Amino acid sequence: MPELPEVEGVVRSLRPIATGKTIQSVDVSETIITSKANGKEAIIKGADVDVFKEALPQMMIERIDRRSKYIYFHLMKDGIPHLLVSHLGMSGAWFYVRNLHEIEEEKFKRHSHVIFHLEEGDMLVYADIRRFGELRLLESEADHPPLLLMAPEPFDQDALDHYLAMSILPKYENKAIKEFIMDGHVVSGCGNIYATEALFRLRMHPARKVKRISKERKIQLFNEIVIVLLDSIENGGSTISDYRSINGEAGNMQNRLQMYGKKNCPICGRKTLQKTIGGRTSTYCGTCQK
Repeated sequence: MPELPEVEGVVRSLRPIATGKTIQSVDVSETIITSKANGKEAIIKGADVDVFKEALPQMMIERIDRRSKYIYFHLMKDGIPHLLVSHLGMSGAWFYVRNLHEIEEEKFKRHSHVIFHLEEGDMLVYADIRRFGELRLLESEADHPPLLLMAPEPFDQDALDHYLAMSILPKYENKAIKEFIMDGHVVSGCGNIYATEALFRLRMHPARKVKRISKERKIQLFNEIVIVLLDSIENGGSTISDYRSINGEAGNMQNRLQMYGKKNCPICGRKTLQKTIGGRTSTYCGTCQK
């Protein structure tokens, strides 16, 4: 699943080409229409397909931001602001093209589920192979309360204090540290890849209980999370599995990962171990991480 750096890469690529453009019409694939008709919330969340398609024309994309792992399209129509929230799920990707044939990877072209027709023939295309992503049209964040519960951005001034305050709550103190830092209410945008990397860089065992970690070490871990997230943003994110930035572009961070997906520890050379923590497979070194 794309994490904060990957989503940031998509936003940075979309901003210069989509900002200021006006949506003329919206096409939705038959796959999504059929799924919605069968009662499944496939990609278009919280709205009927026809309502979604009818609401968006003549909305202008005023700006595009990232919040945690979400893309926020700030829209304006007749002086009234709207918010289109996008989550990439496991395999979502955005393409800015004039023709679907410009999408080079067949698997994305075949799964182009929502097409926003813009002025001058441009198309903003949301493709999603597994259809776990979402598009949600709101007037504001308050219309979908879970968005308001996300932790501060890890680069914000109050993010560290928030993280430390959460770490002493009874509901978190007995959790494994890896599960704790992957919780979006604690740290925004840190998923399996970067939690694995931050813990390895600090030589901390992913299953160590939160209450068994000193405040000093917690601060060191938070700082390491910020460092690895910024490192990944600088390197275009990690292109793993079906993640792509805008128009199929790949990142380079996967070449810099030290522990995620590795079979041997780069420090001691011993075979890495795996453990399921918080429902995710955690790779770690049983020798170097304590």
